[in-house]
Amino acid sequence: MKSFVVFALCVVAALAAPPTSNDRDAQILKYENDNIGIGPYGYAVETSNGIQAQENGQLKNVGSENEALEVRGQFSYTGPDGVVYTVTYVADENGFQASGAHLPQPPQ
Repeated sequence: MKSFVVFALCVVAALAAPPTSNDRDAQILKYENDNIGIGPYGYAVETSNGIQAQENGQLKNVGSENEALEVRGQFSYTGPDGVVYTVTYVADENGFQASGAHLPQPPQ
């Protein structure tokens, strides 16, 4: 379920910018999916309009009380201002933690 939420967040972020004619005509250049329904998984996608996303997930602490799914990934897209925005994230038992040069940072 967490991987679905993370994937959904990636899609929402990538689609947040208003579509241009280039976005509507985008083609999938790369699609890799390594997921047989059990064990670790991974995927990567790249489109002709510059959107890229990749993610890997695996169960950690298997068989213990602290068993948790850990997901790591990143996505990038070109904003309306022409800047390429990249978000790197980890989603695990500590929640969703995203980082990117354009994202506000918590006080230290």
